[in-house]
Amino acid sequence: MKKWNFGIIGAGVIGDFHARAIGDMGNGNLYAVCDSNINRAEEFAKKYNCKAFGSYQEMLKEKDIDVVTIATPSGLHMEPTVAAAEANKHVICEKPLDVTVERIDQMIEAHEKAGTKLGAIFQARFADSLVPLRNAIKNVRFGTITYAGVSVPWWRTQEYYSDTWHGTWELDGGGALMNQSIHAIDMLCEMMPAKVESVLAFSSKIGHEGIETEDTSVAALKFNNGALGVIYGSTASFPGRSRRFEMTGTKGSVVYEGDRIIFWQFENELPEDENIRKQFGGEKRADGSSDPKAFSHALHTRNFSEFIKSIETGGSFCLNPQEARKSVALIRKIYKSSMENEQI
Repeated sequence: MKKWNFGIIGAGVIGDFHARAIGDMGNGNLYAVCDSNINRAEEFAKKYNCKAFGSYQEMLKEKDIDVVTIATPSGLHMEPTVAAAEANKHVICEKPLDVTVERIDQMIEAHEKAGTKLGAIFQARFADSLVPLRNAIKNVRFGTITYAGVSVPWWRTQEYYSDTWHGTWELDGGGALMNQSIHAIDMLCEMMPAKVESVLAFSSKIGHEGIETEDTSVAALKFNNGALGVIYGSTASFPGRSRRFEMTGTKGSVVYEGDRIIFWQFENELPEDENIRKQFGGEKRADGSSDPKAFSHALHTRNFSEFIKSIETGGSFCLNPQEARKSVALIRKIYKSSMENEQI
C-alpha cells in the first residue's frame, strides 16, 4: 500500500486537525508543515515529527510531497493552491475553497492545466447519518419537496474576533455565513434537487464590536421548482446550539440537527424507518456551536481518505471544486442581496 506524503500549509488550529486526520488514515504520512511564523511551524513539526518551513514556496520544492492541505485563513487559499498545482502537487483545501468564485475559478484552472487533483474539505458530508437522508431524496420519498432550510445559531465570543482575520472581508470572506454556516449551506446545496432561483437577504453586525462582516444573517430562498427555503446563520446566539437542516414535502419530513436525525416521518412507512430513528437519533455530540475546537477530527480522516481513493482509482471525488464552489456562490449571492437591499 502506497504511503501518501502530505504537506500542511498553515500550522494553526485547523492545521492541527489535519495532522491528526492524516495520522489516522493508514496510508497517510505527514511529511512537512509550513507557516509564515517559522517558530510556530517548528513547534508544530516537533509535535508531529515532520519537517518545518517558513513559506509554502520553500515547502513545495520538496519532491517527496504528494498532497498539500490548505489550512490558512480563507482569503489566502488561492495562492498556495495555484503554486501547489505548478509544483505538481494534489491539493485538498479547507472550506471555503476561497472567498470569491473568481478566485476559486483560478484554482480550478491551475489544477486542470497541471493535471493534478483539487478537492475540498467539508467533513460534515461524511457523517453516517446522512446516508439515509440521501437515499430518501434519491427514492423520492418526500414526494414534491416544498421547503428546505438551514439554521446555524452559533456563539463566538468577542475575543474570537480579536485576531487579524476573523470577521474581515479580505481574509474571512464574510462572517457567520462564510465561516460558520457554510457546512449547513453546503448540505443544502447538496441535498436540494432544485437550484436556488432568487434570494432576498438581510445581514447585521449586531452582537460583536469592531468586525467588518455580519454576525447575523437571514435569507429567504426561492428554488426553480417553486419550493421555498430559509438560511439563518449567526455567531451572536448564546450559548450556541447545533446547526439544523430541515426538508419537507407532500409525503414526508426530516429534521437533522448536528449529526443526529431528530425527526423522520414519511407517508409510506418502511421497515427500516424505525431503525433509522433509533440508530441516528442519539445523544448530541460536540459540534463547534460554541467552541471552534470542540469537534473530532474523525470526519476529516474520512474526507482525506476518500480524496486519496479518488486519486488512486482515477474516480470522481464528491467534493470536487465545482461542487464546493456552489456554497460560496450562494453565500456571495446572499451578501449581494443584503448589501443592495433587493431580491437577487
